[in-house]
Amino acid sequence: MAVPKRKTSRSNTRHRRSAWKATAANLATCDRCRAPKLQHTACPTCGTYDKRQVLSV
Repeated sequence: MAVPKRKTSRSNTRHRRSAWKATAANLATCDRCRAPKLQHTACPTCGTYDKRQVLSV
């Protein structure tokens, strides 16, 4: 197994980790009420999923 010869400095570690960025969630519009909602989830406004009523809101 490969083993590092030296400790990675704090600046190198932080420089490497700075490339990780959070991405915004993709929003879709509800077919029934046109409200923005998360993809593949029931609409929190009207309670429909795949043009069916699944939640009582």
